[in-house]
Amino acid sequence: MKQTPISRKEHSGRPNPGARRKARHFAMQALYQWDLAGASLSNIEAEFLTDNDMSKVDTEYFRDILRGVPRELDDLDEKLAPCLSRNMQEVTPVERAILRLGAYELLHRIDVPYRVVINESVELSKKFGANESHKFINGALDKLAQAVRVVEIKK
Repeated sequence: MKQTPISRKEHSGRPNPGARRKARHFAMQALYQWDLAGASLSNIEAEFLTDNDMSKVDTEYFRDILRGVPRELDDLDEKLAPCLSRNMQEVTPVERAILRLGAYELLHRIDVPYRVVINESVELSKKFGANESHKFINGALDKLAQAVRVVEIKK
């Protein structure tokens, strides 16, 4: 049975927060898999779209993150480096996926408020990361937001 992807927008024209949250959830897992296994993005994307119930997921947003993070990887890691207390390769794979996802949203999805990006990333780290990883994620993404979302933060 073919699943009908949920609309990216609610009736009000705003993005559906629940569908976006689920998109981030699956995108983080897919990025984790890509980072560890080195499988092709198209294979990972196809696997996630086939093996998961995507009926309540903003699949457009999922695809944007899944394709955007690897495309912008060097820039994301470069921008994150001064915000981290250790080298990116010393960061756990789960934290690395969450940081890159959050950094991508902060840099390339200015339609998403920085506080939402940080909060969603913290929630992902509470669910998938080590005990105190949410503090590390929060601190690093907050530093990045201070650098790249200056106008928004000053409001």
